[in-house]
Parts: sequence; C-alpha cells; structure tokens
Amino acid sequence: MFRIAFVGTLLASCLAFAQDDDKRARVDVQRYTIEAQVNPATQTLAARTAVTFVPLEDAVNAVTFELNNNLNISKISDDKGTAITGARNPQDNTVRLTFPTPLQKDQPVTVTFNYDGRLTGSEESPVNGIKFAAIQADHAFLLYPARWFPVNGYSADRFAAKIAITVPDGFTAIGSGNGSKVGQVFTFEMNKPSFPGSIAVMKDAPVQNATEGVNTALYFRGASAANAGAYGTAAGQMVSHFSGIFGPAPFPNMSVVETEEGAPNGYSAPGLIFLSPRAISKEVNSNVLVNQIARQWWETQVSPVNRNHLWLENGMALYSEALWTEKEKGANALEQRMRDASITALTIENVPLIQAARLEDYSPEYWALTAGKGAAVMQMLRSTMGDQKFFAALKAFLGQKAWQSATTEDFRKACETAMGEELRYFFIQWIESSGAPEFKLEYTVFRTQKGFRVQGKIAQDLDTFRMPVDLHIETEGNPEEKRVEVMGTSSEFSVDTFGKPKKVSIDPANKVLRMSPQTRVDVAIRRGEQFAQIGELADALKEYQKALDTQRNSSMAHYRVGEVFFLQHSYQSAANEFREALNGDLQPKWVEVWIHIYLGKIFDISGQRDRAVNEYTQAQRTRDNTQGAQEEAGKYLRTPYKDASKEAV
Repeated sequence: MFRIAFVGTLLASCLAFAQDDDKRARVDVQRYTIEAQVNPATQTLAARTAVTFVPLEDAVNAVTFELNNNLNISKISDDKGTAITGARNPQDNTVRLTFPTPLQKDQPVTVTFNYDGRLTGSEESPVNGIKFAAIQADHAFLLYPARWFPVNGYSADRFAAKIAITVPDGFTAIGSGNGSKVGQVFTFEMNKPSFPGSIAVMKDAPVQNATEGVNTALYFRGASAANAGAYGTAAGQMVSHFSGIFGPAPFPNMSVVETEEGAPNGYSAPGLIFLSPRAISKEVNSNVLVNQIARQWWETQVSPVNRNHLWLENGMALYSEALWTEKEKGANALEQRMRDASITALTIENVPLIQAARLEDYSPEYWALTAGKGAAVMQMLRSTMGDQKFFAALKAFLGQKAWQSATTEDFRKACETAMGEELRYFFIQWIESSGAPEFKLEYTVFRTQKGFRVQGKIAQDLDTFRMPVDLHIETEGNPEEKRVEVMGTSSEFSVDTFGKPKKVSIDPANKVLRMSPQTRVDVAIRRGEQFAQIGELADALKEYQKALDTQRNSSMAHYRVGEVFFLQHSYQSAANEFREALNGDLQPKWVEVWIHIYLGKIFDISGQRDRAVNEYTQAQRTRDNTQGAQEEAGKYLRTPYKDASKEAV
C-alpha cells in the first residue's frame, strides 16, 4: 500500500537518456501531416506521415527519428517520391534515414513515412513498463510518448500538426487543435508549435460539463462514467483558478479521456487530458487532475528547450498540486505537501537539476529530481521573492515565452525582472549544484536595557551556500520573526526581543530543502519504497534498515519491512514487524489501520479466522479510511483473505 507512483529503474542502471541524441544530426521538426486509420476490430493502425523539418547543421547526410518498434515501415520517400533508405534500431525505437545528397542547413525538407502495425497495449513500450498506446474493441489511445508517428527531440522539439484520423462508424476521434469531420474522417489542425500528437478514439458520447466558463467533454467508460460530472466540475474550477495565476488558459475548453490499466495515471496534450482508471474515483483525484491541467501552461504553452531543463515543466506541475492544496485546505496543508516533495527530492544526492537528461524517462530518479526537487525549488523561490513578485514572474515568463521552448536562464531573467535584483546565487545553489544543507543552530540570550537579545550563529556544511532563512523566536510575550541571510558555512545573527526568549527555531515552515535527523529517516524510507516499487526487495530492506538504525521506533519503517516480508510470503517475520510498528511512534497515523488489515490477512492465511476477524474489527475501530482501508477491512470481515499467488498454483 501507498507506494509512490514511480516506474522505472534505479540510478545505478540508468543510462544517459540523451547520449545517443548527442551523436545525431540536429534538426528542427516544423510540421506533421498525418493521415491514419484506426481499426478497433483488428487493433491496427495504418498511417502516412509527412514530416517537414529543417537541418540545423551543414551537410547533413543522415537524420534519426524515433518510431514505435511495433509499427512496420513499408516506404520512406522525399517530396519528389524518391525512396529514402531507412535503417531501424530496435534497441531504441529509432529509424536512421540516409540521404543520397547532403541536406543543407536551414533548408526545409519533407519526408513521408508509410507504416502500419498492431497496437494492443501488450507490446513492449518505448518507455519500459508503461502503456502509451492501445487499440481495443471499444476505444483507443495513441499518446505522443508511444512514438506512433516519427518523433524528433522527444519532449523538446515543438511542432505544428494536421492529423486526420479515419475510424469506423459509431466511433469518434478526439485530438488537439481545431477539429472538423467529413464522414468518419476526423481532422485536427494546430498551427502553434506545441505537442499535438496524442489521439483518442471512443465509442460512447461524452458527458458535457460547463463550470466557471470552462466547457469540458469527458469520455469515461463503464463504472467511471458515473464520476464524469464531478471531474468536469473540478476541471473547470482548476482551469479558472490557474488562469488567474498563470494567465489565460491556452485552451479554455477541455476533453478528458479515460485510458486503461497500465497507462500513466495522467497525461496532458494540448486541450486534452488522459486519465487512467485508477486515477478516476468517486472522490476526485485532484492531485492527478491538477498536475495535468497545470501542464496546459507548463508544457503545452511553454516547454523546456531540452531535457536538462525539465524541472521547469515537471516541477511546476507538481508545485501546482501544492498550490491547489493551499487553496482548498490552507497554508498548513501546503507545508505538508512540500515536505513530502522535499523528502522525494532528497533521495537524489549527486545529480543537479540542470543535468536531468542523465536520467531515464519516467524512472524514479527522473520524477524525484525534476518534479520533487523542481517543486521544492519553486517553493523556495517563492519564499525568497515573496508572493507578489513570484507569481508576477510566473505570469510574465509564460507570456514572454508563449508557444516557445525555454531555458532555466530565461526563467531566471523573468524572476530577476520581477524581483528587481539578481538571483544568480539562488539558481547556482539549487539548479546547477547538488546537495542540501543541514543547519546547526547555536545561540545565547542576553538581557538588555529594553528587554532581551538573542545572539548566535547558523552553521551548515556547504561552502558556497547562500539563502535567506527564517528564524522563529518564542518568547514570554509575542513571538519574533527574523530572516537571516545565511552565507557560507557559518552566519551570525542578533535579534532583540521584548519578552524573554524561550525557544529559537530555524526554518519553522520547512521552506528550505535541507537535511535533519528525521529527514534522513524519511529519505531512507522513501528510497526503500522506490526499490520496492520495481521489485528490488533486498535493496528496499537495506534502506528501511538504515531508517531503523537512526530511529528504532519508526512505525513507518517497521511497516514497510513488514510489507516486504508479506510480499515474500514470510508471514511470521511480517507479523513480527507489524507488531513492532504498532509499538512504535504510529506516524503517520494511517499505518495503524493498515497494520491491523495486514495482520488479519496473515491470520486468515494461517487458518486463524477468529484472530483475523479481531484484527479487521480493530481496523474498523480506527475509523481511518486512508486509501479505502475501511472498505478493505469490511471486505475481509465478510470473506476470508486468500493468497492469490497460492491459489494460482
């Protein structure tokens, strides 16, 4: 339970995602013209795609595109119909085109690919383990990461497109841009450069929703259809809210499409959002929905110039989740969300944000760095600049770079303009460098003629560190707040108070990405969760043990160890760990209800039904329904738990 939504391999097995790209001739794709037929009955795609691109170098002899390995190329030709040689490399889903005469720099070239293939969703994906394309009897989705058309500069090279999708009678195609229909041919044209390469094909009519001036068409299937109205209302509210923060929405009207199990929780395309069934529930999954809606600005409208600047996109999408939480639940909820993001960020120690291209797409490290640390940087920048200047910078940046690619340098300049002072030190510390400080506070209290004085120093171990840090001083009267400019390994401060100081706290709202003893425990647990997510249980146990070595009574660490033993069918060891967790600090609170549920399952497996019922009953008594715990307990009160893996044997 409660594993983080990361999929991929750990840093030791990560390859530099852009290494091969560095060897390829650089080209800029300007436009696609795609004619495709989607056949749900045979689960096949047949397409003719014309790609217009401009070489960015002189005398280019070969150009490489990425195309899904499951699509078979029948012909590649130039604009005169002359055949072009294409060599496929299945290891990285690429096609290398070799031209008979060198291509000239800045001279447009059009190449047409003819190809077809079967995409059932069970094939190997270009992004290992994640389903980005599937054609089924009653629906289909073809997302840009599936490389269902020839892709250059994945996630970086923006393009315009005209996409015509032919579907059988009774089906509807959904895409990005201006849409039209002739017979069963649905055409979508988008002339602004973005990423309009995702398509859905649906059989049922959508649920229409109009909220706060936003019209949303929701294509949910089966049981999910009952939740469409709630998601439409939430989408309208979110688009309206973020329009006030980021500026006018790139697409005021939205389509939201359900995908299927194995697809990412959410995916965003221009004016179009895809949600997996597990992201659609009776209570709106606001985190997933907000994240994808924010990407209408921070991806569709402005995107990173290359993968080293992905923190701008992923960090701001995750930070938007926190901003929505702040709106709905207040500052304390924002602080908790940002603490969680910071824990994830700190699982990556040695890779600066500006080197994100080293990480594999959709891997745990990719999300921890670009999203987790990216969001933490946004929060620190907000604290440094102040709300008014920070949000003014966001809006100005999006306006200045609309429908373009952008760099971290572009963003820094927008922030400095809004701030009215240089922020290079901040970006050097948090974008170009790695590591996080661990503060140590020393102080002495003196009596003065007017009251008291707190005099001390803040020490930390990063020599180049510079950051404004808040102090909170509790006194016998009103508390005092002081912002200290921490520079280098030691910074002195002095604060006068009227009342006698009782306690001095550094960074009380946890605005600075930093280490502490408790944070080290949380980071070790989070690393263990990442290993467990990909089935590396031995490595997960090592990380959980690190947490227990630091904090023996950590209920969370014992609980995670119990989970691993449960997965390994070592039920006595699992029960022992769950009992240790019950005797620990019981933080977070939800561990208690799930400990009882797991103990109930263990007793059911071992044929002790009365003891199992007792555990499920205790789970219900907690009244904690985190992740559907009450429903789970009720289910096994009615019917004993059975080990599905044993049943299969």
